[in-house]
Amino acid sequence: MFSVNTKEEDGFEIVVLKDELANTNVKIIPACGAILHAFNINYGKDTLNIIDHYNSRKEFEEQVETKGFKGCKLSPFVCRLKEGKYEFGDKEYIIEKFYLGNHALHGIIYDASFDIVKLDAGAESASVELLFAYKGKDKGFPFKYDCRIIYELQKNNSLEITTVIKNHESFAIPVADGWHPYFSFGGPINDLQLSFKCEHMLEFDEELIPTNKKLPYPAFKTLTQIGDTVFDNGFLVDFNDTIPVVILRDEEKELQLEIQPDPSYPFLQIYTPGHRQSIAIENLSAAPDAFNNENGLTILPAGNEAIYKTNFRISNSQ
Repeated sequence: MFSVNTKEEDGFEIVVLKDELANTNVKIIPACGAILHAFNINYGKDTLNIIDHYNSRKEFEEQVETKGFKGCKLSPFVCRLKEGKYEFGDKEYIIEKFYLGNHALHGIIYDASFDIVKLDAGAESASVELLFAYKGKDKGFPFKYDCRIIYELQKNNSLEITTVIKNHESFAIPVADGWHPYFSFGGPINDLQLSFKCEHMLEFDEELIPTNKKLPYPAFKTLTQIGDTVFDNGFLVDFNDTIPVVILRDEEKELQLEIQPDPSYPFLQIYTPGHRQSIAIENLSAAPDAFNNENGLTILPAGNEAIYKTNFRISNSQ
């Protein structure tokens, strides 16, 4: 049996989805970009949260950018947009939201306040549906669209996350979608094992803008200790290989995270922060700077919807 409720914690209003039998729960914060705040499972006599999160509402509001956009929704563009500029329909647009150095970063709704549309729980799952109606506030993206997010906790410690983007303009608009979660098993990531299925790595320039070249990447095809590997790279997912697409394993705890996007997320971005206590594994519908290079870019017709799905599952690694 599953349940869903809301509660106040550390200044946040949190939605809690719970598998009562397994004592697994997921916490989501609608007012802070609809971020995934926790994915808690039983570990011995304790509870283990595999999500690197913000400790308070104040920390989120003041440090969401400096703390690496932990858990944020990336929309309507993902990662870097070169100099914040792009052309669409014979007109140039310049993003006003956050810049890191010369480039706009991680979209414009990562800190938006989402409304709770629906809460549901039953014998098989618990879910929350959230909505942010973007009204075209940023002059660099003056196009109205809805971002609808459904988190559904299912049996076997499985969390399905669906994003639905609906174009409310009378003309087509450019869209890319993604997530920026950071994962941790409570210790240094150097000790973890990682594998991911990719066809190629995207070549980036010195400012992490794609050059439109693809490079072979033979590493991490099978579970390999991360060690001192530094990631800030983009990859093309190989959906013809075995599933799941990504495995992050803690051998000592005998636990692993499995990430399985559907083909709506054909790109994978992996980032290791300097503190190396967590790792960002990002499902993306398009490449960085897609508004310029058009690599994976969705041109969404008037009134239409684009749907993006991924799944996180925690299992025993033995």
